[in-house]
Amino acid sequence: MLAIVLQAIAISLGMGSSTLAICNFFVAIADGTIDAGERKMMGVVYKVLRVAMVVILITTLFLLFMSINAISEYMIAQVIIVTVLFVNSFLMTKRIMPSSIGPALQAGSWYTLGMISTLVSAIGITFDLGMFILWYCAAIVVALVLVNGFMSYQKKHRVQ
Repeated sequence: MLAIVLQAIAISLGMGSSTLAICNFFVAIADGTIDAGERKMMGVVYKVLRVAMVVILITTLFLLFMSINAISEYMIAQVIIVTVLFVNSFLMTKRIMPSSIGPALQAGSWYTLGMISTLVSAIGITFDLGMFILWYCAAIVVALVLVNGFMSYQKKHRVQ
């Protein structure tokens, strides 16, 4: 039970931090450069995100281990999202993932993780992995359109 509560707290923390990370990024690039103060504030948010990711990883692995004989499709979906979050984070840190994809993939993943955990725990939806894949892909596309649309708008209306 403690692992489930810790996981829920970490997902909430991750969603909030992800939201702040994207907002900070948009504010920081509004003038075309990220100055030292902006970088420092973004660094704090990224550290909170890392804490959330580590707690989610630990709790997810623990819950998988405890359910080894009855792994649900919901748990598989969680593993998929957590894997995407970690791989994408690593690729963004190494500057391999383009900024046109990485932030949107991260945001879409966090929000999908938050939504599915809420739907499963709060209203007990029946979980279907195939439907999850479709909705997850749709969430990523929406995040890509929103993030890149806003970045494009910002670039056109850049304050010098």
